[in-house]
Amino acid sequence: MSMTRQDAWSQDEDLLLAEVVLRHIREGSTQLTAFEEVGKQLSRTSAACGFRWNSFVRKQYKSGIELAKKQRKEYKKKAYQKNQVQSKSEVNTKDAAVEVESTLKQAESTIQGDSLNLQNIVTYLNSFESLVSQKDQEKDKLQKELKILKEENFKLSRMNEELENKIHTIESEYRSILEILEKARKLVNKEDGKKVQKV
Repeated sequence: MSMTRQDAWSQDEDLLLAEVVLRHIREGSTQLTAFEEVGKQLSRTSAACGFRWNSFVRKQYKSGIELAKKQRKEYKKKAYQKNQVQSKSEVNTKDAAVEVESTLKQAESTIQGDSLNLQNIVTYLNSFESLVSQKDQEKDKLQKELKILKEENFKLSRMNEELENKIHTIESEYRSILEILEKARKLVNKEDGKKVQKV
């Protein structure tokens, strides 16, 4: 009869270890960070968690690891594209604002330097009007970008919910399979015990 070690890993602990490591892979974090997080939750060392992952659990989640790596690449790609769009719009906005402000300063200096005449005031007001219209255009553009980003965020959150539902379904199926295997193992052990007793 084999003795169960007190520090042996349970199926739930293996499942928690796999979930946390896969999440860290998806988010672009390191496995060492995942081992430390699991170690705190299970009162184990990060080295023990790393050894368990590399020696046993990782082999059972090869497809999950590949999927998590693909999701990490897609996430990084989308984040990079988003940063590119933001930096371009910020540069364009700053350039336009600097140009209009310099025009306004020129008009102000003209008004202050010369005597107040109608032509100078009209020039100043035209410059001011162009600044306001430019700001309105920038505002509209930013609102459109915000709307697009909100729609994209909504789609991604729906995809995330669907994936989480699939993961929960797979986990429950996995647990039920493990329970069936455990029952089968116990039945085999009982039958082996009966055979030994008969002999």
